Amino acid sequence: MIQRVQTAYLLIVALLGGAASLFLPFGVDAEGIVIRLMDQPYLLAGFAVAAVLALISIFRFKNRRSQFMLNRLNMIVQLFLLGVFVGRSLTATGGSFEPEKAVGMFLPVLSIVLLVLANRAIKKDEDLVKSVDRLR
Repeated sequence: MIQRVQTAYLLIVALLGGAASLFLPFGVDAEGIVIRLMDQPYLLAGFAVAAVLALISIFRFKNRRSQFMLNRLNMIVQLFLLGVFVGRSLTATGGSFEPEKAVGMFLPVLSIVLLVLANRAIKKDEDLVKSVDRLR
């Protein structure tokens, strides 16, 4: 379980969804106040769901198909979060969006890339097991 590369990818996704999302800024409102995740309960819930899905996926290492599907579900959650962030940045009034103060907006993009890499590694493992079963 721990020695597999997809476990490392999923652990990073869980840490990004859990710990890093609480400390990074996600934007600046019209008054210049930095928006944090704790101020937005639906975003907090989205990142919490993504972190929990990544952790569940780590411990489903014996069932690679369900691990693969959990990662796909996690990608959908991350795409939803990314859509919320893009929608907010496009509807920011008065040019209040400052990308240098919105580092947290790029967490879903990084998480999606890591989930794709994890799914590739899971697919490789599945193909390897199938090839070994063929030889028996």
